[in-house]
Amino acid sequence: MRPSPNSLYEGATVASLYLSAFKAFPETPAIVSNEKTVTYSQLEAQCYRIARLLRAKGLKRQDAVAFLVGNRTEAIIAIIAAQFIGLKSVSLHPMASEEDHAFVLQDAQVKALVVDNGKYAQRALAIEARGIVPLILPLDGDTRGAGLFDEAATMDGGDLALDARPDDITKLSYTGGTTGRSKGILHSHRTAVTMVLQMLAAYEWPERIRYLVTTPISHAAGGLILPVFIRGGTVYLSEKFTPVDFLERVRRHRINFTFLVPTQIYGLLDHPGLANGDCSSLELALYGAAPIAPSRLLEALRKIGPVFGQLYGQAEAPMTICYLRKQDHDPARPGLLGSCGKPVTGNQVKLLDQNLREVPLGEIGELCVRSPLIMNGYLNQPEEDEKVFAGDWLHTGDMARMDGDGYLYIVDRVKDMIITGGFNVYPSEVENCLALHPGIAMSAVIGVPDEKWGEAVTAIVVLKPGANADETEIIQYVTQKKGVVNAPKTVVFENQLPLTALGKIDRKTLRRKYWADQGRQVS
Repeated sequence: MRPSPNSLYEGATVASLYLSAFKAFPETPAIVSNEKTVTYSQLEAQCYRIARLLRAKGLKRQDAVAFLVGNRTEAIIAIIAAQFIGLKSVSLHPMASEEDHAFVLQDAQVKALVVDNGKYAQRALAIEARGIVPLILPLDGDTRGAGLFDEAATMDGGDLALDARPDDITKLSYTGGTTGRSKGILHSHRTAVTMVLQMLAAYEWPERIRYLVTTPISHAAGGLILPVFIRGGTVYLSEKFTPVDFLERVRRHRINFTFLVPTQIYGLLDHPGLANGDCSSLELALYGAAPIAPSRLLEALRKIGPVFGQLYGQAEAPMTICYLRKQDHDPARPGLLGSCGKPVTGNQVKLLDQNLREVPLGEIGELCVRSPLIMNGYLNQPEEDEKVFAGDWLHTGDMARMDGDGYLYIVDRVKDMIITGGFNVYPSEVENCLALHPGIAMSAVIGVPDEKWGEAVTAIVVLKPGANADETEIIQYVTQKKGVVNAPKTVVFENQLPLTALGKIDRKTLRRKYWADQGRQVS
């Protein structure tokens, strides 16, 4: 009897990919953290123990579990264990506010929160006091009781049947919306497996990978761990990036692969120790998550070497929509340094106008994608699905043009999202926060080009008659309510804001004015 087509042709899961790596390289070092090394076989056994413990605590396939963790081996183990028993993972932004965390936890109906209590104990207590998550699971033991790894020590570390199924949701990511309401992005194993396979095919990997993690594993850096494991590489964890620490780790461990956001690259270029540092082992330094100044990229090629590759994606189609290869970072062709590369094999990419027609070569259109990489949709927001999937394309919200050689160039965004220091900031969310300030009548938030941050969050504020507020107070106010990433770097006070004929705030006029102050032009 032939199997049903559903089982005959089903794909892999994230869990099965991890397991294949563990079985292929049992005695190879998998993770190095705080000078402690864990082999693949040791990692596998610890994942089994945590998985069995999570089951024992009542978690079952397709329950949602959230993670508020730092860059620790224990955190990676817990994340993989959740995949083994088919849970949906929700990564909480480590710099977000309590209100934002609470919204995500409630919207995703999270059953358990795994927390790095060495870093986020106070936030965990605040969440627990709200009563919105049934289980708070600290990684480490403290005065309140044992941690996950203490409890798991008595669990069986032997093989465990995997619960994850290819059609399951493996991850829920959250992104802000133009209305100010965050949207949960549903990723099935199809998306995650496609991303990993495209990474393996597109990037110029070193033969024996030594990967230094310098940004939170809750974001892009964490997405690179699985392909590194599949190639039998070793992951070196760094809790916080500084140029001094980065240069020392690269030298000491002969690091040959890393991921950096532009602000980190700028920090290295401006650090006096770079001239005497030894980066000769670096073979591939991926960058992305924010715009990078071509002039600084040229400087990086000169000072660090021809090791850079640019990735382009978004939360709805993560990390591998396009790729600008190392060989395309050619100082003799400086125009290419403003490109986000060519579509990765397996993706269909077109630039469409408002009528869903492909624009002529060289003209600007919205970058739209068809691919197994694309999300399943937004959580409980069918109206948003209709918008983003109009015409059976994923609409990225990025406006781009293509040259005659097939390279794509992002020129503007349909959405007003600001990318600052590698993180996404949504102006409407900051504006909604500013509207709660008793002295503010109206505000507009825009991104202004910044050499360090890529874009600096700038708030243009109109005060109520008779009200008094200064820049420091307003920055602190947003920091408290929304977290430091969302807080403006600059607050400008105006008597009024420019409006369109429909009475909406004219953001293009604002950008033209404040970008001009930076010597930039708005197209």
